[in-house]
Amino acid sequence: MLKSCWNAQSRCKSGAWPAAAVLAFLMSGCVGLPRHVEKYHSEALPDAQSTSLGRLAAAEQGSNLSGIHLLSSGEEALADLIALADHAERTLDIQYYIIHQDDSARMLLHHVRLAADRGVRVRVLVDDLNTAGEDRRFLHLSEHANVEVRVFNPFPGGRFAMWTRFVASATDIRRINHRMHNKLFVADNALAITGGRNIGDQYFTRDKYYNFIDLDVVAAGAIVPELSASFDAFWNSKYAYPIASVASPVSAEPASPPIPDNGTAASVAWLGGELDSGKVQLTWVPATVLADRPAKIASESSPGEEVTFANDLATLMLSAKQELLVISPYFVPGKDGVAMFAKLVGQGVHIRILTNSLASTDSPLVHNGYSRYRVDLLKLGVELSEMRPKLGQKRARFHPFRNSNASLHAKALVIDQKTVFIGSMNMDARSARTNSELGLVMRSSEIARQVTNLLDDISADGSYRLRLVDHSRQIEWSSGESGSEKTWYTDPETTRLQRFSLKALAPFAPEELL
Repeated sequence: MLKSCWNAQSRCKSGAWPAAAVLAFLMSGCVGLPRHVEKYHSEALPDAQSTSLGRLAAAEQGSNLSGIHLLSSGEEALADLIALADHAERTLDIQYYIIHQDDSARMLLHHVRLAADRGVRVRVLVDDLNTAGEDRRFLHLSEHANVEVRVFNPFPGGRFAMWTRFVASATDIRRINHRMHNKLFVADNALAITGGRNIGDQYFTRDKYYNFIDLDVVAAGAIVPELSASFDAFWNSKYAYPIASVASPVSAEPASPPIPDNGTAASVAWLGGELDSGKVQLTWVPATVLADRPAKIASESSPGEEVTFANDLATLMLSAKQELLVISPYFVPGKDGVAMFAKLVGQGVHIRILTNSLASTDSPLVHNGYSRYRVDLLKLGVELSEMRPKLGQKRARFHPFRNSNASLHAKALVIDQKTVFIGSMNMDARSARTNSELGLVMRSSEIARQVTNLLDDISADGSYRLRLVDHSRQIEWSSGESGSEKTWYTDPETTRLQRFSLKALAPFAPEELL
């Protein structure tokens, strides 16, 4: 039965759209996840200090502390991922929500494959939502003797396109609505990179038209085994399937030629230079991993506290005494979130929030959910800013954006200028209750200063400042540019059609699905 369904998919790929739709509908009744899958339990490298990276991290490590380096530059983030792949000796563990099929991904995976050629064991775990049409690429990668690729919470049928996947899974919507949103890259269980970035040009400021502002961290020391333990839990869970067990049994796609980096990656690789010198300069701080458990995927209602860290993050925000900074691209606080902010404001806490504007967001429906709460937040006295689609040129850290549009993708909190959260979790219901997430809490005034500086830089000439006009419900947006300030009374730099379309779609996009 499964074989006949895959044959149907092959015909859909080259046939007419009406025929494809019929076949996809038929597939919804004949495809299910395989019941008996051959896969092997494996774990992170137990003796990290047997590797050069492990010995280097151990030599630098303070007692029970973690070494942290902030990655706000997309170009540097890609270069440092490549550096980790190039310096790995025993293992690479790679876990991402999205691995695009573009120049950045091809370049990085080329270096990952070179590591496998050296004998490095590579485990790649990718969420299955955004792999439509890319089975052959991942099958080819997994054919390497030292590489295994697993997809998380997979779609069993219609795998060549997004729409056919959802049609083929029409009876399984509750399950496929849950996604693995984690981002993690670990070398030799000694050094890791984690945060908000997926793998793709837009996350590394390499796209000509549209790029993300994002945050990752390089991590070493006590926190890395905790990150590896989270990876192992997802890798060995029942929701992780070897790519060959769900992908169409066709010949794997030949590898595309690697994208030459022309020395660009090496020129901006902070980590590569540090590793070559034999000494990595990190900020050593107390740190903790906040990691959802794979069982969150099985929750058809609100997940229990034992499998999600959303309540831990709320407790962290409520611990603020003077100031709370929130950076979230998809920000839908809900009534409970507004009540929490009201409580903090009532206790004298100054709250600053940065999120995307309608003009900068890549998810307008989520922005529609957020816009319902803007007036309430402003009435509380919350300082609310929205990202502009074009960054000013005053801040050197943003020069790679050049003329491309910008969108916020970083997720961070700063509490009282001494505690920082950076991770994959957005401040919305989907991250709290539906998707799995991963993040770090760091107790460091230095890291807090760096994240605050990023927020200040964006606010200076890259965001709109919102306020209420004469204490009414009318919002005014200000560009904030000294000497050339502009103001708007509807969402800036959007069309009337955009705004009308969102309002029309609002009833069909409940907050729990955003």
